[in-house]
This record gives sequence, C-alpha cells and structure tokens, in this order.
Amino acid sequence: MSETLLVTGGAGFIGANFIRTISELRPTWRVVTLDKLTYAGNLDNLEAVEHTFVHGDIAKRPDVDGALASAGTGAIVVHFAAESHVDRSIQDGAPFLHTNVVGTQVLLDAARAHGVKRFVHISTDEVYGSLPEGEFRDENGTLNPSNPYSASKAASDHLVGAAVNTHGIDAVITRCSNNYGPYQFPEKLIPLMIANATNDKTLPVYGDGLHQRDWIHVRDHCEAVLAVLEGGRAGEIYNVAGRNHMTNLDVLRFLLGALGKPESLIRHVQDRPGHDRRYAPDDQKIERELGWKPRFSFDESMRATIEWYGQNARWVKRALSGEYRQYYEEQYGERLKA
Repeated sequence: MSETLLVTGGAGFIGANFIRTISELRPTWRVVTLDKLTYAGNLDNLEAVEHTFVHGDIAKRPDVDGALASAGTGAIVVHFAAESHVDRSIQDGAPFLHTNVVGTQVLLDAARAHGVKRFVHISTDEVYGSLPEGEFRDENGTLNPSNPYSASKAASDHLVGAAVNTHGIDAVITRCSNNYGPYQFPEKLIPLMIANATNDKTLPVYGDGLHQRDWIHVRDHCEAVLAVLEGGRAGEIYNVAGRNHMTNLDVLRFLLGALGKPESLIRHVQDRPGHDRRYAPDDQKIERELGWKPRFSFDESMRATIEWYGQNARWVKRALSGEYRQYYEEQYGERLKA
C-alpha cells in the first residue's frame, strides 16, 4: 500500500538518509519534506531524490499546517527535526527548547487537526543518561538526561506519550544510539575527525577520550525507523542500536589507521561540562517484535563512510564554510590553547 510521509528535518543528516532509504525501498511512496534549513539542513543532501519540499519551522503552526495540507489527510509524520548537538546546547539551551519541545507539541497538535495516520517520533538513547559499565537500558528504564539537549528530547518524548494517553494519537517513539554515515554535518565526531585527519589537522578529543558510545550506521537506523513505522505497536518505544560499543579514542584510532595517519594527531582537550561517560541502549525489543537488527559491521561501513567523504569533497567544502568555521574556532580554539 502506498503511503504519504511528512518528514520533518528531512534536509538534515538522518532525515535525508531516511528519505533516500524510502526512495529505494518504497518507491511508490510520496514524501513531503519540512525543514527550516538551519546550519545543518542542506538540500544538497537530497539531490536527485524525488520529494516535495516545504521550507518552514516546526514550532510555527502555519508552517506545519501548510506542510500537512500538502501531504494530505491520512499522511504519516516522521519527526526527525531537532537541534541535536550537545555542545551547542551547553552554550545556549533556548533553541533546543524552541525546536525540540515547542516544535514537537506544535506538530502533535497539528497532526490531530489534520487527521494524521501515524506519528513516528525520533528520539535518542541520551535521554537515559550515563550508565555504569556492563549495564544496558531498555525502553522501561528511567529517563535521566544530563544536558540541555537530552533534557529537551526527554521532554519531547513525554509530550508524545501524553498525546497518546490524552488524545489517543497513534504514535511510536524510537531511541537510537550514535549515527555515522554520509551527509553528516561536520560538527559531529566522525565527519569532523575524518576531515581533520585527511588534512593532517589536530583531532581534538574531550578529556581522557574513554567516553563510550554505541555506534550505528545511518542506513541501519533508517531501516529500523521504517520497520517501526510499518509494524510498531501504537504507544510503544523502541530502542535502536548498532551493537558497536567503543570509546572515542577507539574510534579515532580506527579512523587514523584507515586513513594511514599517525596517532600523534590526537590532542586531548578540556572535557565539556557534565560529559556523560557511557550510553548503552538495550535493543532486544525491536528485534523480538519486528525482526530488525543491524546489518552493517562497524569496520566495513566506517571504511565506506571515509570513502564517501573522500569522494564528495565539494559537499564537505560547502559544509565546512561560513558559520561552521566560526563555530569550530569558538568551540575548540580556547581548549586547544589550554
């Protein structure tokens, strides 16, 4: 059966990869993209992909109404749009509340008014907070966010749950671990370090570099979202993980080895405030109920990611220009001098 999707944040990293996945796996489906085109939103990410683009802010009801009208009654909302960078949230939390909290509520209100068929809310494993070594957190775990970004996402999760309980909206939530792959804006660890290492620049790593994350290729994440969209139980939450638990230092050493660069490029810088030590989502539920599990090995898909950035120098150059260069200096400049 053909569906119409309204994908918020569709010009961003994961949103664009999801639209590309839909184009390949569900070619008869229609996609409407709603994106504000902030610093991380880039229509280059959707080049040669058929979709209807609507420029707008999810926190502004007229913009959302216009996008939903374009999608039509019975559309499915897939809500990726978010301010998502922890460091930026520490600098200024207000934009995160505006987009992640207010924006989600505006979307939920508009979804009910327009007769949306299903609301798929994309969240993060960071809402669980830092976990002790050896412990994994399932979907029933207590939320313990520890920075403005993760707190805003936890709040948005609660708003979705409230819409389910109060209004009976058909909504599902996914909470995914750290993504990597093509089209990721170079403020995030993987593309930033690939770019720096390629150009023989310093690779700044916070603190001792032993903070642990689970890493998942973005295509695996997108296929998980599709599985939840089509088969997830209304009102349920599904963790999504790549099952690749690594320290930041392990990731950097892998990248340097793959690029043939020396580990002397690694430079430890002052840790960020409240830096969570370890994230570890338990994803058994999505495999048990929907049959999804990650397909891509870290080694193979990370090498493919490095190759993609090497072959797409024009995209990287455009992404690294302007505001990002200024932000990079503000974020790391003083730490590198320390």
